[in-house]
Amino acid sequence: MTTLMADFDLPDSMKLRPPRHPLVGNAEFRAAMAAMAATVSVVTAQRGDERIGRTVTSMLSLAMDPPTILVSIDIMSRLADIIAKTNGFSLVMLADDQQAVGNAFAGGLPAAERFSVGDWSSWPSGHPMLAGAVTALDCEVIGAIETGTHVLFAGAIIEAETITSRSPLLWQRHHYHRLGGLD
Repeated sequence: MTTLMADFDLPDSMKLRPPRHPLVGNAEFRAAMAAMAATVSVVTAQRGDERIGRTVTSMLSLAMDPPTILVSIDIMSRLADIIAKTNGFSLVMLADDQQAVGNAFAGGLPAAERFSVGDWSSWPSGHPMLAGAVTALDCEVIGAIETGTHVLFAGAIIEAETITSRSPLLWQRHHYHRLGGLD
């Protein structure tokens, strides 16, 4: 097991080799990534009475068998610590009318106040669940990889709820968007 500075253990690490060619600068990288449209999601976890969450666009479907998603979380964050300690997390893909939730969990509100925005309950696992989201998933961590500054958590989906009549909230070029048009 690899012991990390974040004070928890992960089973594996992805050793990144130094690049052979010069890298783009931070501004170029940010501009390139801002061009990519992504569904706005919120990753949450709960341990005891402590609930924590963060808005993310770094998530993807990893596999169908077992049904698994991958989320990227800052390794030094409290969220990564709680996910590692509970071996679980939940994720909601926000609906296009849930911008206030996205803003709150992106740092618009202090961590202790974020769950006051939206209609939150809990999955049987105890992890937070947001009503009205396009999709809500409860996940068990079945793998994790350290990449230096982040942890990629592979979450097997143990519960799922989807509202097919809802449209996702998208993030692109530093603004929210809806399918079929700009906000």
